[in-house]
Amino acid sequence: MRIIRYEDASGKIFHAAEQRDGSHLRIDGDIFSQFEVTGEKADVRKRLPPVKPLQIWCIGQNYKKHAEELGMALPEFPVLFAKGVNTVIASGDFIRLPERAKSGEVDYECELVIVIGKKCKDVSRENALDYVAGYMCGNDVSARDWQIKKGGSQWCRGKSFDTFAPTGPCLVTGDEVGDPNSLRIQTVLNGAPVQDANTNDMIFDVRTIVSFLSESTTLLPGTLIFTGTPQGVGMGRKPQLWLKDGDEVSVTIEKIGTITNRVAGK
Repeated sequence: MRIIRYEDASGKIFHAAEQRDGSHLRIDGDIFSQFEVTGEKADVRKRLPPVKPLQIWCIGQNYKKHAEELGMALPEFPVLFAKGVNTVIASGDFIRLPERAKSGEVDYECELVIVIGKKCKDVSRENALDYVAGYMCGNDVSARDWQIKKGGSQWCRGKSFDTFAPTGPCLVTGDEVGDPNSLRIQTVLNGAPVQDANTNDMIFDVRTIVSFLSESTTLLPGTLIFTGTPQGVGMGRKPQLWLKDGDEVSVTIEKIGTITNRVAGK
């Protein structure tokens, strides 16, 4: 199933199931517990991020070739950081370059996003996918100067400015995605490919990530997990390539879809 979240003409917010012909049928109930797809056509006036998250966890340095391009050793354990829930936007919304906390080094990062569907703790690797509602495309937009130089040795600041987490276009359930570690993942910037890889290059796969994060820690339904980015980021290029006002950046993941966002200076 492909699930969207939207606002109708009255300003009310619902979920809907996307049909093969591109139409949408409204969903009744909670997509993380009990729900049903109605026969009522959804009045989609504005598409929203498919999930309004309770928390966002992120795994850094999780692709072998990405670690190589940055000259980093492969980590022994997953590298963990968080993004603020204020960062989440939908496909079609603007990525806004920080104005007060100025940055000249804003980067793109295509990522597979896991959506936790059931409350879980101390999950085994073998059972990890039982707690996954589905997957989305994500762009872990990063102000590298704030991440590395000005963030007090923590990554969260440079990752958590408003609009720094485009997600979507749908929440796609696991039965449609199949193996999440066998998906082509790409970023296109202003029509030119800049990242093109496969999720099979992850150092820690989806099962391992969910199991690791749940150790002695409760993961709640609606938690998002960004799983890392492959090689080709702007920071690793020569010369380096930073997002600027007027750019258009798209993230595409096989079986999930594409999100596209323009960049605005304010």
